[in-house]
Amino acid sequence: MERSDLDVDDFLASVEGPRGDDLRALDRIISNELAGLERVLWTGPMWGGTDQRIVGYGGISQPRPRGASVEWFLVGLAAQQRHLSLYVNAADGGEYLVRRHAAELGRVKVGSAAVTFGSLADLDEPALRALLRRARELSPEAS
Repeated sequence: MERSDLDVDDFLASVEGPRGDDLRALDRIISNELAGLERVLWTGPMWGGTDQRIVGYGGISQPRPRGASVEWFLVGLAAQQRHLSLYVNAADGGEYLVRRHAAELGRVKVGSAAVTFGSLADLDEPALRALLRRARELSPEAS
């Protein structure tokens, strides 16, 4: 994936229906909690998979198991075909925050650094906000 010059707000406006409404509401929550950090639309294949458009908030240099580190986003938000995805690329004590706080986040599925859910109503908003604040605290960009 690469940073694009595409307008984030235009992208968010292009997503229709309830999923678009949830995406825009989540963008407001994330933008509020990560105020002052960059907000960029990332496009392209995600780690060799399907083409994605992800709103990225903040920036990090993420080490890769093989090869050089990559520039990446601290938090990412995407609308998939059947669900929404939130990526939180922050770790505390060697464990991704989403794994550490999975039980608090609501009716979600948790991967290494990803949270997937059907709608905003599935997420526990106070737990999400606390997770975002902790990610910000751990971000080198925040210091």
